[in-house]
Amino acid sequence: MVASNYTDQTVTGSDVPDDVIVNEMTGSHFQFLGLPPLLGRYIVPADVPDSQDPQPVAVLSYKFWQRHFRGDPAVVGKSIQLNHKTYTIIGVMPVRFTWRDGDVYIPLKLGSDQLHRYGPEIKLKPGVSFSAAADEFRPLYQEFDHQTPNIFPKRYKLSVRGLADTYTRDLKKTMYLLFGAVGLLLAIGCGNVSILLLARGTARQHEFAVRSAVGASGFRIIRQLLTESLLLSLTGAALGVFVAYRAIGFIIPRLPDHSYPYEADFHINLAVVYFSVGLAVFSGIIFGLFPALQSARPEISQVMQASMRRLTGSVRGRRLHTALIAGQIALTLLLMTAAGAAIQGFLHMLRVPLGYDPQHVMSIVIPLHENAYTTWTERSRFFTQLREKIAATPGVLVAGISTNATPPDSGWVLPVEILGKPASQAQEAHLEFVSPEYFSSLQIPLETGRIWDQGEIARGAGLILVNQAFVRRYMDSKDALEHSVRVPQFATLPPMVLTASGASGWLPIIGVVSDSLDDGLDKPVAPAVYAPYTLLTPPVTQVLVRTRGEPLTLLHSVRQQIASIDPDQQIFGDVRDLEGWIQREPEFARGRLISILFGAFAILALALAALGLYSVVSYTVAQRTSELGVRVALGARRGDILCLIGLSAGTSVGIGILAGLALSFGLNHMIARWIENSTRDPMLALLVSAILVCVAALACLIPARRALAIDPVTALRYE
Repeated sequence: MVASNYTDQTVTGSDVPDDVIVNEMTGSHFQFLGLPPLLGRYIVPADVPDSQDPQPVAVLSYKFWQRHFRGDPAVVGKSIQLNHKTYTIIGVMPVRFTWRDGDVYIPLKLGSDQLHRYGPEIKLKPGVSFSAAADEFRPLYQEFDHQTPNIFPKRYKLSVRGLADTYTRDLKKTMYLLFGAVGLLLAIGCGNVSILLLARGTARQHEFAVRSAVGASGFRIIRQLLTESLLLSLTGAALGVFVAYRAIGFIIPRLPDHSYPYEADFHINLAVVYFSVGLAVFSGIIFGLFPALQSARPEISQVMQASMRRLTGSVRGRRLHTALIAGQIALTLLLMTAAGAAIQGFLHMLRVPLGYDPQHVMSIVIPLHENAYTTWTERSRFFTQLREKIAATPGVLVAGISTNATPPDSGWVLPVEILGKPASQAQEAHLEFVSPEYFSSLQIPLETGRIWDQGEIARGAGLILVNQAFVRRYMDSKDALEHSVRVPQFATLPPMVLTASGASGWLPIIGVVSDSLDDGLDKPVAPAVYAPYTLLTPPVTQVLVRTRGEPLTLLHSVRQQIASIDPDQQIFGDVRDLEGWIQREPEFARGRLISILFGAFAILALALAALGLYSVVSYTVAQRTSELGVRVALGARRGDILCLIGLSAGTSVGIGILAGLALSFGLNHMIARWIENSTRDPMLALLVSAILVCVAALACLIPARRALAIDPVTALRYE
């Protein structure tokens, strides 16, 4: 078992502090992770002697080494200053080591006080299941709960999960969906191969009859056709591998944030390549085998005596072509319907009313140093000075504190009690700690009541605002300003969170504000309680800055304003505007990824279906040239020829669309459940059907025009 602690610290030496993420790690942590350093050595147990302070040594991440030391190979032995404490650099980790997103790693000395929290990692013995480990840990945690009752919630559940579960649980549905889409696309592609090979084999019946007549065995003909099919498969597989190598660079940047460990080495896996190539070859052979068997048994006398064009229109051949085209159309419609549901859900998420204006607003996260501003008075005064200094920056329109309230996923979800209602009733709300300027920064209107004044902010007054969702759910349409709310957990907060007097008592509601997204992009607005940021002050805050133009261009000026108050105070390195905050939401990234990939699969499926239909119609026209010429010579009109050509294709398309609609409506519930934010709109399947009909008409248009251009005299001489 090892443990670590995540902190934000400062590297000094420039006009503004350089923010770094520092991971404090126990002595055996690097050995636990098992990755050797690129330069020097890593932290070992000897660097953390018992009952003594850890050695002042540091290990750098590869990215920080490149950024701060420009990849200096002689960096080992040099020093770095973190929060005015000097550390000797003993090593650099390789590029793939990004554990906990750390920039610098230093030794950790575990303490027994309640001021510190640690993140443990445990490696189970071979054969020990997660459930067995949880059963063994449960009495230990019960003892911990007995010793420190203020640390644990009243009710909790203990479970043990693997490290991979942290990432796979969010993307599991997405991967199953994409796997299903790939399976559908494979089936469509295999059907297309069969259609093309059958048509090609039919056109070569005379050739195969001649080969058989001069002594070629059926096995020899099958072997030749399978060789041609294998050549097609290998060519397609090579093209697929090339596209995969090119596409991976497009897909990886669009994966959701924190959906995979940053140590993951994304590349084309050779085992997957071998499997995919083998599947391509196997599919080509299997789906080329039936056409080969058909072509290997020609009726020599019938073929040699009959016109090739008359022969090809056999009932069995037409039925097989109809079945293959119909199956291809049905699967294409199903895939396009699923893709349309995913894209429609993503577009709906883009159009969902936010309840606030994210344009020209950035969120700046400001972490306090350990042991800095340790009293409520000092911390609340410092936060107030920060806001005032940032607001005075040229180009800034307004700046507001949003301690934990940056949308669209904001606040701490905590149980609340409402005066006059039984405490046993389950009531939860998003607790958000903000300044009065927060609402003007986001342009969230006040519906009723008022907002705090500066005197109330300065003393940390226990006065709150609620949103309309809170009123609708808990107030029974009564006047919210006549109620008060209490948060029981305010009485058991950890020591690093400082509170004003009266925070644990009843908090009167003085105003109601409009709803704004606070529970993600794909969920309704949750009940929210807004309290003054001075009522509860954790060792980190955020400032929302609304500017006249692009907000990130003022970031350096804001840093300078913060440094003018405290030269050692840094801001969190990853600063984004609020539109960037929206795009980093997991549901946004997953919806975008599914929409892009499903859309690409649907376009491929549509192209394959159109190609298969075009091929069949083209072969039909070529094989029926004599017949069409005779019809024209006997007075058939252009419309008659078009109807004749379109009838065979229309039958296949019609059957396929009906089968696809049945599949789509039958699987509609499953599609809506598996594709996040998707809609169950029956009109979508009808719209996809219309698109397929239009594409099918276009696929038939060129062969049909060729049929209309047939010269009767030429057609009669075609044999």
